[in-house]
Amino acid sequence: MREKAQFKPKPFIFYYLPVLLLALAGLADSIYLVISHYKVHTDILYKSFCAISKALNCDTVSQSSYAIFMGVPVSLLGVLGYLLFVVITAFLYDKEPAVEKRRGWHTLFIISVIFSAYSMVLALISNYYIHSYCIMCILSYIVNFMLLFLTLMIIQRFAKAPFLKSLKDDIVFFISHRWLQKIIPAFAVFTLSLFFFFPDYWTKNISALTKDVASGLTEEGHPWIGAENPELTIIEYADYRCFQCGKMHYYLRELVASNPDKLRLVHKHFPMDHEVNPLVKEPFHVGAGKMAMLAIYAASKDKFWEMNDILYDIKEDFNVKTIAKETGINAAELAWAINSKEVRMLLNRDMSDGFKLGVTGTPSFEINGELYFGVIPPEILNSFLK
Repeated sequence: MREKAQFKPKPFIFYYLPVLLLALAGLADSIYLVISHYKVHTDILYKSFCAISKALNCDTVSQSSYAIFMGVPVSLLGVLGYLLFVVITAFLYDKEPAVEKRRGWHTLFIISVIFSAYSMVLALISNYYIHSYCIMCILSYIVNFMLLFLTLMIIQRFAKAPFLKSLKDDIVFFISHRWLQKIIPAFAVFTLSLFFFFPDYWTKNISALTKDVASGLTEEGHPWIGAENPELTIIEYADYRCFQCGKMHYYLRELVASNPDKLRLVHKHFPMDHEVNPLVKEPFHVGAGKMAMLAIYAASKDKFWEMNDILYDIKEDFNVKTIAKETGINAAELAWAINSKEVRMLLNRDMSDGFKLGVTGTPSFEINGELYFGVIPPEILNSFLK
């Protein structure tokens, strides 16, 4: 009988190049996500190309608290991870015998396992907590699993020594390499420093902007801040669970702080919460209605803007006791407010004003009887605020 032909792997370059290219693709993807995360939180006009729908929306994922890990954007950690992978891969290219090519690949396999496991964790978070997926994140998941597959294939094709011995050889290789001796410790120190010194640009101190600016209630009882005799009045219809509302509100507070004698900002509630808004037919912005009722009650205590700023900072479920400590309002009173028919009537009044004006989503703005959705045209602001 004829013996089966022994399997002969393709030249090493056929396995090496896809790994390097995939790692570079992951690096480029993570760089895009870092830029997108920064713009989502700092640019009021920014909308990523992958903000397609409620279920597929990179911006929704970036806005989530899960996009930050220990004070550092997850996407930035991805950049560092892929950069390390690329650097190690670049050092592993060798045209010489296979023994040289085997070094380091068991380490890259372990890194790929970590990448893939973390991808699974992020996918579960997107599904069960954020309820939205980021297309560019999904791309990184694919890259990670392909890196896992290819590094395993290289080990199977070229490595002959046992796995643990090969890992030991990898460590010896990294320790003995002159450039890696410098790069890896410096990389580790830089990464650790990020957890202590990275600026939290996603956190905004709204209260500090207008702490010395006049505020009060309109004749109808709506809270305002800014000029007592304004040249321009902006009425915002907002939702505390709406990320864009918070971003626009911060922007408008900056304008008020810069123009305290010209501009007045009036707040009206329009929560896109299915429990209070008849326009919303399925669960959405859950809890926004109760948050609005807390703010309405705080206005009766002359603490609307304090409550307003606290509510915009809440990313997940809110706690009445915690809010009570921060505002100085009795917790029992706040608990009463979110179930009060009287407070609910005031909320319905705001929403009725919005319905009459044609508001269907947030943020929306009323200026001189005209309605603007999402943002205010710059020419309107420029004509008043010079």
